[in-house]
Amino acid sequence: MTEMIDPRRTALLTIDLQNDFLHPEGAYGRAGQASEAISVLPARIRPLVDSLHAKGGIYISAQFTLVPGPGGAPLIAPHLKKLRPFLGKGDFAPGAFGHALVDELAPADYTVEKVAYSAFYQTRLEYILRALGIDALIVGGIVTNGGVASTVRDAHLRNIHTVLLSDGCAAFKPEVHEATLVSLGSITPIRSVSDMLEELV
Repeated sequence: MTEMIDPRRTALLTIDLQNDFLHPEGAYGRAGQASEAISVLPARIRPLVDSLHAKGGIYISAQFTLVPGPGGAPLIAPHLKKLRPFLGKGDFAPGAFGHALVDELAPADYTVEKVAYSAFYQTRLEYILRALGIDALIVGGIVTNGGVASTVRDAHLRNIHTVLLSDGCAAFKPEVHEATLVSLGSITPIRSVSDMLEELV
C-alpha cells in the first residue's frame, strides 16, 4: 500500500504519449522506431484516467514539443539531432497531428508543452498544480529513463508526492526500463496500474 493520497488532490500525469511517438504515421513510426512495450501503454492507462476522474482527480498530458522556426524547420537540440536524425519539419509541432495526445487518452484536462526531458522544465505544469491544489502525481508514459525519470526527480525536489506506474511507463529497451525502476525506487513508490485502481477505490 502506498502513502494515502486524496484523489481530489491528485493528478495522473502522462509523459509524451503522442502520435509522433506511438502512431504508425507519426515521426517514430515512419522511421521504424516502434516499440510494443510503448504501444500498449495508452489502453493500459485509460482505466486509471476514468477512475481518477470519477473520484474528482484530473489528467494532465505533458507533450514533447519541437518549436518550429521561420519556414517550419524546428529547433532541435544537438544531442537529439544526433540521436534521432530522422526528425524534421512538422514533427512534434504544436497543433500538428504528431504532437497531439493519442486518441485512446484524449482529451486531457490540461496539456503541457515541454521542450526537454522533464515536464517541469520551463513549463506551466507547476503553476497548474499549485493553482488546483494538487500535491500528488501518478506518473506514467515514455521513456522511463528519460522524460519519466526526469519528471519524477523534479517533482521530488518540489516536495510533490509521486507514485510511478511500473507497467504504465516503458523504454525502448526492457532492461533500461527495469534498471530505471530500481533507481527511482529510493524517491517514489512504484505500483502497477491494477494496484492503483484498487487503491483508488
